[in-house]
Amino acid sequence: MDGDGMCPYRLVLEHVTSRWGVLVLIELMERPYRFSELRRAIGRVSEKMLTQTLQTLERDGLVHRDAKPVIPPRVDYSLTDLGREAAEQVRVLATWTKERMDDVEKARRTYDEARQERDEARVS
Repeated sequence: MDGDGMCPYRLVLEHVTSRWGVLVLIELMERPYRFSELRRAIGRVSEKMLTQTLQTLERDGLVHRDAKPVIPPRVDYSLTDLGREAAEQVRVLATWTKERMDDVEKARRTYDEARQERDEARVS
């Protein structure tokens, strides 16, 4: 790996595990979506970011874009077989995160309290 580039598999990992990549993959597991439906389902994603995320995942072979020649234009997004595999892996991590959130919050409180005590000890 050169200093300017990233190993190809790490780049795909970055795409799949990006903030919006994860959410797109998980949503598309349920069914195909039109762009506006997907944007509403994900929430708080700009049109530009969702477009970029979908294009990146399409380029990686994870998302299929089906543009229908009708008026008004209709474009549906769905997972490819490869995308479904990736989405299943991401969903496992998302489920684990949701199930273990209480433990994470407890760890954060413990960390924050210890840090605050250290900071106060330095000031004294």
